[in-house]
Amino acid sequence: MRNIKLTVAYDGTNYHGFQEQRGSGLATVQEVLEACLERFTGRRTQIVGAGRTDSGVHAKGQVVNFDAAGWPIPAGRIPLALNGSLPDDIKIIDAVEAPRDFHARFDARAKIYRYSIWNARIPSPFHRLYSTFWPVPLDDEAMAAAAGLLVGRHDFKCFQAAGSTVRDTVREIYQAEVEREGAMLHFVFRGSGFLYNMVRIISGTLVRVGMGKAEPDMVSRALASRLRIAAGPTLPPHGLCLEAVEY
Repeated sequence: MRNIKLTVAYDGTNYHGFQEQRGSGLATVQEVLEACLERFTGRRTQIVGAGRTDSGVHAKGQVVNFDAAGWPIPAGRIPLALNGSLPDDIKIIDAVEAPRDFHARFDARAKIYRYSIWNARIPSPFHRLYSTFWPVPLDDEAMAAAAGLLVGRHDFKCFQAAGSTVRDTVREIYQAEVEREGAMLHFVFRGSGFLYNMVRIISGTLVRVGMGKAEPDMVSRALASRLRIAAGPTLPPHGLCLEAVEY
């Protein structure tokens, strides 16, 4: 087995998430990548992804691996070879030979997500696909104080989408920061793993604090309650980006 690790960037606007949905007729990033690999190998090639980004969510550093047994192409030339056959909104930015037992999902030590908000009175036509427009002023200091309460190992059940079947809702957040570049506001989260819609719900909770509709300790109270209703709204998917996966 020749195990290849790819780092993939994609604009999720036109895709119904990363994970395949065969038979649904809906385009996904995984299916596009696998179809591209099949054209090169002449056989069905299945990839393993580090994370299952949702419909409309973007990635700068998604990681996948696949069995490239029989491939004569050196790892360093794989991005160039594949990118010519991939659409403009999906590109391979790096490829390396990985150990035979490397698994993109199970070997991940941490993931970094960024949620972006265009916080201005007037919408931006240039950022509309990659950030959520929020015309109401937001208090950065209050949101930073709330974000700080997320750091550590907690049961994040309250920040999980209703109806999720995941039983173990304990995760560890290593970093939760609020960054601003003019009108562009970013929430950056680095953690051991994330539940379904967790980053989008946390971001909605921080926005509620930033608007002055809740105190920063709303985060602590929501965590203690374990109730979805105690947290804020789920923000739209297009403001979310998987920045990197750490191994």
